[in-house]
Amino acid sequence: MGFARTCSVTLVGVEGVVVEVQADLEPGVAAFTLVGLPDKSLVESKDRVRAAVVNSGAEWPQKKLTVGLSPASVPKSGSGFDLAVACAVLGAAERLDPRELTDLMMIGELGLDGRVRPVRGVLPAVLAAADAGYRQVVVPERTVAEASLVPGISVLGVRSLRQLIAVLADEPVPDEDADTATGGRPDPLLSGLAVPGTGACAGLPPGDRVLDLADVAGQHNARRALEVAAAGRHHIFFKGPPGAGKTMLAERLPGLLPALSPKESLEVTAVHSVAGTLPPGQPLVDRPPYCAPHHSATMASLVGGGTGLPRPGAVSLAHHGVLFVDEAAECDARVLDALRQPLESGHVVVARAAGMMRMPARFLLALAANPCPCGRHGTTGGGCECRPSSIRRYRARLSGPLMDRVDLRIAVEPVARSELAALGRGESTASVAERVRSARARAAARFADTPWNTNSEVPGHELRTRWQADPGALDQAERDLECGLLTARGLDRVLRVAWTSADLAGRDRPTRDDVDWALELRTGVRRGSPIGAPGPGR
Repeated sequence: MGFARTCSVTLVGVEGVVVEVQADLEPGVAAFTLVGLPDKSLVESKDRVRAAVVNSGAEWPQKKLTVGLSPASVPKSGSGFDLAVACAVLGAAERLDPRELTDLMMIGELGLDGRVRPVRGVLPAVLAAADAGYRQVVVPERTVAEASLVPGISVLGVRSLRQLIAVLADEPVPDEDADTATGGRPDPLLSGLAVPGTGACAGLPPGDRVLDLADVAGQHNARRALEVAAAGRHHIFFKGPPGAGKTMLAERLPGLLPALSPKESLEVTAVHSVAGTLPPGQPLVDRPPYCAPHHSATMASLVGGGTGLPRPGAVSLAHHGVLFVDEAAECDARVLDALRQPLESGHVVVARAAGMMRMPARFLLALAANPCPCGRHGTTGGGCECRPSSIRRYRARLSGPLMDRVDLRIAVEPVARSELAALGRGESTASVAERVRSARARAAARFADTPWNTNSEVPGHELRTRWQADPGALDQAERDLECGLLTARGLDRVLRVAWTSADLAGRDRPTRDDVDWALELRTGVRRGSPIGAPGPGR
C-alpha cells in the first residue's frame, strides 16, 4: 500500500481555499476513484492525468487508486488540480519521494502530452497558499510572473510534468523547448487564461493610451465636477441631450485617478485573473480599471453570478476603478437597484444554490442619461414630443434610493458653436490629474491614523464631530434637511463633497461656499456663488 499527499487551491469567488490532495494505492482491480465534491472538469482530470503520466515516461500504477480532495465539504472546480493529482499518484507509487511533496503547493492543468497549461486565478491561489503558511509553489511557466507578485513565496515554473518529475527526483532536467512554432496563430497554451466571450482585457485600460480631457469642448461645470469626483471618489450622474459629451467626460474619468497602490493592484489583479480578463504579458494591473457594460446587461453580469458558483460581475471588474453605465434610464430598474448595496459596502455578496461568496466591489459609479426618451426635453429649440407620462416613466427607472447615493448630479448642456470653434483647448488630463493627486494626498494625511483614504469613505458622524467645517457653513444644508430636500445620507454626502472641494482648493476645512457648491451639485439649485467658485484659481 502506498500513500502520498500534496496541496492545491480551489477558488470560491476571488478567494482561495487550500485543498489537500491525497492519493492512496491498494491491491485490487485497477480503478481510479476521485472523491471530494469535484465538478465536471475536475472529474475529467482522471483521464488527463493518466495520459500525461504515461506520455511523460512514468509508469501508471495498476492498482486500486483513490484520490481524495480535502476538505470534502468544499466544492472543487477547475482543471488546476491536475498537477497536484499527478504528483500525489506518483508519490503513492514511489516514483517520487512523498516527503518532497508534503510542503509543496501545485497549480496547473495537464495536457495529454504532459505539458503544463496555465489556468486562471493563479494570483489569488498563491495568496491563499501564502496565508496558509506555504512557501513553495509550482505553477505553469506562463504564469510565473503573476505568481511571483506574492512576497515571501518561492515560485517554480515548469513547462511539462516530465520537468517537474526530474526536479523532484533530483534527476537531470530535460530541456523542454518552448512551443514557438504557432505559425502566427495565438499561443494555444494561453487559451485557458481567458473566459470565452469576455473579450481581451475587458474592464482594463486600453494599453498606455489615456484619453485627454482637453478634447472635451466647453462643459466647464461638468469638467469641474469630474475633477471633484476623481479627487474624492464621489459617484457622479450626467444628464443631458444626445451629443452633449456625457460619454466623452465619463471615458476620461479613469485618467484622472491616481495609480493603484501595491495593495490595490494585487486586489484588482486577483479579480481579473479569476475572471479571465488579465492581459497576457501584464501580470500586474497598476492602473484603475474602467468597465462600461451595455445598458441591456443582466443582473448576473453586473453584480456577479452564473451557473454553479458565481463569477465576478462588472461591479467587481471595476473594483478600485470606474463603472460607467451609459443610457442608464434604458437599463432595467431592478438591475440598477442592485448597485445600491455595493455602493454602500464596497463589496457584493452573491448567494446561489452551489454556494455563497463575497467579492470586492469598491468602485466609482458614473451614470449618464438623456432627459427623456427622445433626448430633447428642456433643450432650446429641441421640440420634444414625448408625453409627460412617458417622461415620468423614463426618469422613474433611476430610483430615489439609488440617486440618493450619487453625490454629484450635473446637467450637461449642448456645446455652443463658439466653444467648438475656439482655438484654445481646455486643461489636459495630466494637469487636472496632478491637482487630483494633491487633493488625495491632503485627504490621506488627514486620515493617516484611520481606515479611510478618501472623503467618500468617511462616515458622516466622523465628519460632523471629528473634522468640522467652518462655523455656520452647514446652515443652508441643515435647512434643506429640515425641509425634506435632503436626507440624512444626503447631508453626509454633501459634507464629503465640500471636504473634497476644500482639498482641491488647498483649504484646511470647508467654507460656506464649499458646502453651498456641494448642495448645488446635489440638488441643481443655485446657492448664490457661481458654480466652480471654490476651486483653485477661480
